[in-house]
Amino acid sequence: MAARSRRWFLGLASTIGYAIAACRSKTPPPEPSALGAPVGPYGSRSRFERAVRFFSRAAVPEETSSKTPLHETFGMLTPSSLHFERHHSGVPDLDPAAHTLTIHGLVDRPLVFSVDELKRLPSVSRLLFLECSGNGNTEWKGGAEPTVQRTHGLTSCSEWTGVPLSTLLNEARVQPAAKWILAEGGDACRLGRSVPLAKAMDDVLVAYGQNGESIRPEQGYPLRLIVPGWEGNVNVKWLRRIKLLDQPAMTRWETSKYTDLLTDGTARQFTFEMDAKSVITRPSGGDALPAPGPYEVTGLAWSGRGKITRVEISADGGRTWSDAELQLPVLPIAHTRFRWNWTWSGGEATLASRCTDETGYVQPSRQALTAVRGVNSNYHNNAIQNWKVAANGTITNGNA
Repeated sequence: MAARSRRWFLGLASTIGYAIAACRSKTPPPEPSALGAPVGPYGSRSRFERAVRFFSRAAVPEETSSKTPLHETFGMLTPSSLHFERHHSGVPDLDPAAHTLTIHGLVDRPLVFSVDELKRLPSVSRLLFLECSGNGNTEWKGGAEPTVQRTHGLTSCSEWTGVPLSTLLNEARVQPAAKWILAEGGDACRLGRSVPLAKAMDDVLVAYGQNGESIRPEQGYPLRLIVPGWEGNVNVKWLRRIKLLDQPAMTRWETSKYTDLLTDGTARQFTFEMDAKSVITRPSGGDALPAPGPYEVTGLAWSGRGKITRVEISADGGRTWSDAELQLPVLPIAHTRFRWNWTWSGGEATLASRCTDETGYVQPSRQALTAVRGVNSNYHNNAIQNWKVAANGTITNGNA
């Protein structure tokens, strides 16, 4: 391993030498202007940066999604402005001074909290990923999208701040008959999802903060339920009420939607947890390698069941695998950045990653996954993603 790393480093040094020589042949940069731009009230990205989300439009404009440009992000955190979105009836404009959270149903003390009252309670902050269960749905039948943003862009990772839901439920005095909660949003469709009470009392947050500031309207301002490790739709945005029930509410979002149709005609329901998944983000579909030589292969891995313990990389379509380096910190239920040094010979190659989480679960190939689940589902596709490198350096979706 040490010898391989040394050869890669020497190749990298040669590449850097060529880059330095090229720089010397160019005109030096102009001197800076005497005065810069004045300080603004809110920070903004440089005008030279072009990282943008990709929007998937539906027949109804309000029912849409946007995807994070994973290939243009660094580290583990996603800027709030680039966090993916998924809406079923548009983004409501809610005044935090008038918005409330009601807790009722099978409780001894029904309660109504204002946003300010929630902010006065003891809070916690956690780095957590969110992933739409439809992330990768185009890949069930193979290679439908050209870039990692479009195949895997419905996942993002933020620091979420809020009040543990257990604090509020304990204050409301949940009755013994209660086994589930119904969380309902303040959007036009009143999106509602059922969550087992055991999970609600474990690690669920009523969040008002994201990445150090208030949650943005597209992410649920002023309040959002954060259900660590579970499919994005359960993390109800614009949270307005929580009802304690003795059974799941069986809303349209957990019957006609967000179920997994199997080949025998039955459907998996309440498939809450997001399985371990990884994807190479650079180089990936749409990129072009300029010349043979050393490259850093990097990407993200995550699991709804805990920490990522291992990521392996293959450059030959899965025939052989090598361990990647995991960037610290490696946190449970958060994106983990991985890196791997690769020397491209100039021939055809197929790059892929697979991860293992702390439960021992290993990310499956697409063939293994579809052998069990078929290709009729729209949800929970965590199969290995392949990127095909052509001899001219262009990279395309290798699942086709």
